[in-house]
Amino acid sequence: MTGYAEKTSRLTATLAAARAAGGAPVGLAKRTSNLFRDRARRRAPRIDLAHFDRVLHVDVEAHLVEAEGMTTFVDLADATLEAGSMPAVVPQLKSITLGGAVAGVGIEATSFRHGLVHDTIVAMDVLTGDGRIVTCTGDNEHRDLFHGFPNSYGTLGYALKLTARTLPVMRYVRVDHSRHADAAGFFAELARRCADADVDFVDGVVFDRGDLVLSHARFVADAPVASDYTFERIYYRSLREKPFDFLTARDYLWRWDTDWFWCSKNLGAQNPLLRRLLGRKRLNSITYQKIMRWNARWGVTGAVNRLRGVHTEAVIQDVDIPLARAAEFLDFLHAEVGLLPIWICPIRAPDPQAEATLYPLPRGTLSVNFGFWDTVSSREPRAPGFVNRRIERKVRELGGIKSLYSDSYFTEDEFWSIYNRPAYLALKQRYDPSGALGDLYAKCVLRA
Repeated sequence: MTGYAEKTSRLTATLAAARAAGGAPVGLAKRTSNLFRDRARRRAPRIDLAHFDRVLHVDVEAHLVEAEGMTTFVDLADATLEAGSMPAVVPQLKSITLGGAVAGVGIEATSFRHGLVHDTIVAMDVLTGDGRIVTCTGDNEHRDLFHGFPNSYGTLGYALKLTARTLPVMRYVRVDHSRHADAAGFFAELARRCADADVDFVDGVVFDRGDLVLSHARFVADAPVASDYTFERIYYRSLREKPFDFLTARDYLWRWDTDWFWCSKNLGAQNPLLRRLLGRKRLNSITYQKIMRWNARWGVTGAVNRLRGVHTEAVIQDVDIPLARAAEFLDFLHAEVGLLPIWICPIRAPDPQAEATLYPLPRGTLSVNFGFWDTVSSREPRAPGFVNRRIERKVRELGGIKSLYSDSYFTEDEFWSIYNRPAYLALKQRYDPSGALGDLYAKCVLRA
């Protein structure tokens, strides 16, 4: 905490000096990013918050962890696991930061009981666009920012310190996989598992129309043997190979990271020879992101596709659909999009009174997250965002909502009808009146 106090003191002095010199942009300098919408290159921020990246305190008795905003979830989880606990929701990729998961939207297999990452937060220190550092809780004078910060993507401020809820853990996790031949049976079983008090984790994968696997898991003290999916074996394949499995608690939290779910196949990293050449330390989402961003910068794949006469569109989306409409949305994905596999994760916000202002999920009832990440191709040219626009319209039709970490094509009126323009403008007026941090629509849709 002494270190955090020193950092904030220096930051306050730097901000004051910058304002006296005519102002300076505030930004996050990060080696990796989990955003999948390219933006034009910008000059480096003159005020760097990257060093706010430490776990400050794990309080096992109070079931809380306090950490700085740029702390990665792998560091956060390691610190809590050492103390016999884990953050209540741990997103699937190691490089996601605590502050980033709250300013965006973070989800995982505990979300059916504990909500999204922002639902696990009890307090935040936020650097606002007008240069203040304010402490926000759900019931103090800055509760409007506390509830408005999720899904704001840095346009209201940056989280410097957060306090999050934790859960007690055991050494191992037992995972049970049940296979289903139809969506109705799959989603009915999903609802039953979410209602079971003995279940700690629920998620699933759609491999094809008649091949759906639901996984439910629970902590256990002992295991006959723990599987290792951090090198030669691939986790998502095991879902159809084993009726049950055991992993250490840490390996369970990062079961999807080694192969970026299944997207490592697009980089050849599921080839056994290349896998050995990469080695255990490079088999992770951070490596794959670096390769992806290098490819985006140099346009290698795009050039190859042009030579082949193929037109491609990235469809990298997470959308949340009410459980009652989930089977209908899955039918749409099969018929109109065609990407497989599809990750499935149920969500239920735990507090029906504490709605995230800019991400209004139905409260107190189950929604289902669909994650699908790949490219679609055609021989004929299409308008930009052709498939993504279809998805956006269907999500709205079914009463769902989509995350904004990747490409969006909403019109401005559509966007603000979903993400609460009046509340956002009120927050901007109070915490960033000069617009120093930019506009949410401009950033997330126009890529400004």
